[in-house]
Amino acid sequence: MIAVTTMPSTGAKISSVVSVIVIILAVLYKRNNDEILKDRLEAVLTGLLKAEKKAQVQSEPRVAVGFGACLDVFADAVTVLDKVGALPSDAPEHFNHIKDLSEVERVFSYFFRHGAAAERYVRNSTLFDELVAAARETEGARLALGGNAPVMANRFYMEGCKVLLAATATKDLREEMPAGIKVVGGELEEDDIHLLMEYAKGQTWGKFTAPRANRFIIHNDDNNPHLKSMLDFVKEVKQFSPALVVVGGLQMMDYFPFQPGERKELLQEMTSLLETIPRSTLMHFEMASFAEEDCLKDIVENVVYHMDSLGMNEQELPNLFSLLTNGSVTLISDPYPRIATTLDHMREVYQLLKKTRQANGRPLTRLHVHTLAYQAILTTKGSPWKNNMAAAAKASLTANRHVCGSKYIHLDKARILLDDSFKTSRGEAGQRIPFNNAKPISCWEEDDYEVCIAPVLVCTDVVQTGGGGDNISSAGLVVQI
Repeated sequence: MIAVTTMPSTGAKISSVVSVIVIILAVLYKRNNDEILKDRLEAVLTGLLKAEKKAQVQSEPRVAVGFGACLDVFADAVTVLDKVGALPSDAPEHFNHIKDLSEVERVFSYFFRHGAAAERYVRNSTLFDELVAAARETEGARLALGGNAPVMANRFYMEGCKVLLAATATKDLREEMPAGIKVVGGELEEDDIHLLMEYAKGQTWGKFTAPRANRFIIHNDDNNPHLKSMLDFVKEVKQFSPALVVVGGLQMMDYFPFQPGERKELLQEMTSLLETIPRSTLMHFEMASFAEEDCLKDIVENVVYHMDSLGMNEQELPNLFSLLTNGSVTLISDPYPRIATTLDHMREVYQLLKKTRQANGRPLTRLHVHTLAYQAILTTKGSPWKNNMAAAAKASLTANRHVCGSKYIHLDKARILLDDSFKTSRGEAGQRIPFNNAKPISCWEEDDYEVCIAPVLVCTDVVQTGGGGDNISSAGLVVQI
């Protein structure tokens, strides 16, 4: 029997050759595209560093920061929940405060699926202690000095400021603060604890996948909501004579079980404090996650209307915008907002707050919004705030440095989320601004204010997300006072 060898047809030969060519072209395209992206990252980093260097901290500016302190426990969210037997919920739901494990499951699912940051009070002390104990036993868990005020105070100190901090804390926690920071406020026998359950982009829990890295914070505070260091702060701040006063940590009041009228009374005391501070001293309020409308309304009336500057993230800006325009809060917003959307919200908030409703209040002259992809800073022309471009650059670089846990920017651990251009508004009047890699910060004037937009070299090797906003806001402020 004769063996017959079948030769490949001409069509098969051509198909094989085409397949090889396609593979080669794909490899060459990827290599070329990777080189383009690398060149872009290098150009943007060089531009941001150059802009940052244009403004250096001079003569140790004095900054006073309040209120509160805590011990932060950081741990992987999914690991903690698995340890306590929590299961992903088929019915994610928002709760203003948390009373049992079922509500933990549903409220975490609610925010996790959107990649949205949130902070909630746990009324069940036993449940909270169990969650904290589980977190402490988690591999990679870490402890750190926490609270908006101490974190911001540390950043100001690192940047060369003289700092006064108002916080009640144990002796052990006070020793975690740099010796150069002057701390006022009584000592405690036991610190308030905040549990920061962090997760990475793409991390899964049941059927949910996180669209971005973020954190879910829970607390069972007893001291911080009562602003116990406020009276000591009043006594010290006049003698300290700061160039800037920063207020933060008021989200601890959100859904806290105060006695009737107690919260409003505390905030009215805060108003009295703010009114004693000279007009020559700038004042900044750092926003946070609020869910209780009455609480946020009280804070707007008693605190926000007395501020020169506000700092917030992509979740907090729509929340404040919603409260100011229709009297309600919004719990979830776009984790990746377009620049045009953010700018439209910023303009509206600025217009509503630049004419304070309070007799002894202050017009808003600065607004800083920090998002994952970019920094946006708006300042009134002719106001005391200076170095807008440098502030946007410093805030952007600090975002990467903090999240990656390194003072150096490693381009192999960074990416840019912004497109080649952006619009300044969603309306017809919006202009399209091209993105210049060599000069990555875009600044322009409108009406009575200036706006600067800086891209963020987003960290792809996340070490920490908690405290990011506090560090970013402080870094932007320090070169503007």
